[in-house]
Amino acid sequence: MKKKSKKKEPQQSPRKRKIVLGRGLDALIPIDDNAEDERGEFFHCDVELIRSNPFQPRQRFSEEDLSELAQSIEQQGILQPLLVRRSESGFELITGERRLRAAKRAGLHQVPVVIKDINDEAMLEMSIIENIQRENLNPMEEAEAYHRLITDFDLTQDQAALRVGKSRPAVANILRLRQLPDPIKSSIIDGVLTMGHARALLGVDTVSQQTAAWRTVVSKGLSVRQTEALIKRIKAQTKEPKKRPETSEEIYLSDLADDLSRQFGTRVQIRRKGKKGKIEIDFYSNDDLDRLIGLLNQQP
Repeated sequence: MKKKSKKKEPQQSPRKRKIVLGRGLDALIPIDDNAEDERGEFFHCDVELIRSNPFQPRQRFSEEDLSELAQSIEQQGILQPLLVRRSESGFELITGERRLRAAKRAGLHQVPVVIKDINDEAMLEMSIIENIQRENLNPMEEAEAYHRLITDFDLTQDQAALRVGKSRPAVANILRLRQLPDPIKSSIIDGVLTMGHARALLGVDTVSQQTAAWRTVVSKGLSVRQTEALIKRIKAQTKEPKKRPETSEEIYLSDLADDLSRQFGTRVQIRRKGKKGKIEIDFYSNDDLDRLIGLLNQQP
């Protein structure tokens, strides 16, 4: 990687430029007006030497957006340098994942970079802030990013919220999404469900109820308001509190019902009277019934 000297030539633009970062990123990197070399100068670096950010919270990138950005880079070049830090094998990307991917797609062999000396914690913070400011993260990616910030660096929710410029309730609400079953998380990541849908589904307590409601929401294409109404009906049906098991047999049947609920993805109740009894399996739509029949037919 070569440091470009500052030359004034008609055919070339200057190699030294002041780099203006977003307001949130500037807060993480104090600006020293006299530190021209650290803050204001960029270099051109081979793309093969730059490794992706190991703390990148964003997991999915739109192919259409990358193609559009690659076309823009082919015509205009990269207008804002990437932020990197040194590593044993070259450099690690701090911010600018989309620009790096699009540059490779556009066939660029070198990209402009600014080198920063920062630790892992600051690197994760900057990655989260960049994506949040540009609204690049889906709710699940944002939830996982906050969780990683809190667990990896032993922060409280209040401290994490302060670092990323969010209120503590906003961070807490996003983190609650991690409690949802995996199929629902996938729907959020894929954009099938919005944050409003997810908040509504968190209104019921059990995994089986959440899963059953989710299937109805997806199959019928329910709006957020319709989903809230569905959750309200489900909660009304299960308003009566469960009686606490008193005998070892009741405890066994309760545990068995919970296992079946997880297996079938809906509420299962086992009622026993003497040597006889019955198993009740709830369903919430015709599609849900077909799904359960299919699962039962698969049983050995």
